[in-house]
Amino acid sequence: MAVPLLSVENLSLNYHTRQGLVQAVAGVDFEIRHREALVVLGESGCGKSSLAKTLMRTLPRNAGRPEGRVLLEGEDIMALDEERFRRQVRWLRIALVMQASMNALNPVVRVGEQVAEPLRVLRGWSRARAQERAAEVFDLVGISTDFLTRYPFELSGGMRQRVVLAMALVTDPQLIILDEPTSALDVLTQASIMNVLKRIKREQGTSFILITHDVATSSELADRVALMYAGQIVETSSAAEFFREPAHPYARMLMDSVPRLHQEARPTHIPGQPPSLLDPPSGCRFADRCPQRFDLCERDPGAFRKGDRRRVRCWLHAGGSQLS
Repeated sequence: MAVPLLSVENLSLNYHTRQGLVQAVAGVDFEIRHREALVVLGESGCGKSSLAKTLMRTLPRNAGRPEGRVLLEGEDIMALDEERFRRQVRWLRIALVMQASMNALNPVVRVGEQVAEPLRVLRGWSRARAQERAAEVFDLVGISTDFLTRYPFELSGGMRQRVVLAMALVTDPQLIILDEPTSALDVLTQASIMNVLKRIKREQGTSFILITHDVATSSELADRVALMYAGQIVETSSAAEFFREPAHPYARMLMDSVPRLHQEARPTHIPGQPPSLLDPPSGCRFADRCPQRFDLCERDPGAFRKGDRRRVRCWLHAGGSQLS
C-alpha cells in the first residue's frame, strides 16, 4: 500500500490561559492520500483552526508544545527543529490559505511582490524569475496579470482571496490547508473560488485540507470528511458515505440541520452547547447533547473501525474493532 501524503497520529495541543489549560486539540488522527481533499468540518470553537496552526507551526505564544506525530510521506516533521521545518516544509511542501485575506496581505506592498516572496526567500530565485512564476499562478487562479502591480486595498474580497491562494500555490506544494477560505464572501464568489480549487486539484494534483463549518461548501470539494467536535475527530469517512448516511449522532444531527431543496421535513437544530475545553467531560464529549446517550457514554469510546477507512468515535458503533 502506498504511503499516505500526510498521516496525523494522536495529535494534541493545549493553550495556557488565565482561566486554565484549554485542550484545543485532543488525540486527533487522520490521513490524506495524494490528490485527495479532506474537509475538516465542525462548529466554531471545536479546534479546527488550532489543528491547522499546529500542522503549520504558526502557534501563538501561549500554546504548549504539541504532542503526537505528523508524518509527511513517512517522515515525522514534528521531530524537525524550527529552522529545518521552515526551510524544508513550511510553504514548500505544506502551504496555508488563511481565513481573513486582508489580514494575510501587507497593505503597502504590491500583491505581485507578496506572491513572489516565498520563491525569493526560500528558493533564492531572482526577482524576475519569481515575478514570472507569480504571473503563472495568477493565471491559474483566474486573475489577470494586470493586477500584479495592485495593492491589496485596490482588490475586491474575492480577488484578495485568489491572491492568497496564488501565494500558497506559487511554490507548488504537495498540500494546501484552507482555513475557512470563503467565509466572508458572497455566495457567487464562494462558488467561483470553489470551482478554482476543484480545477487546481484536477489539473495540478494538489491535495487539500479544507477547514470549514459550512456543510454546503464542504461538499463541493471533499473526497473525505473529518468531523470535529470539542477538540476531537468523532467521524472520518468518505464524502459519499458522510453526506448520504452519517454515522455519528452529531453528524446525523448536523446534516438534519441543513436546509435541502427537495425534502418536506424542516431543518432541525442541535440543542445545548459544546462543552468547555477548559474542563471537557471524561467520557463522550457529545453525550450531554446526544438524544441516544446511555450509561456507557460516561466512558470515552475511542474510535471504532467501520469498513476500510471509516472511523466513528461512538459507543453505538462498538461492533467494529476499536482503534484507540
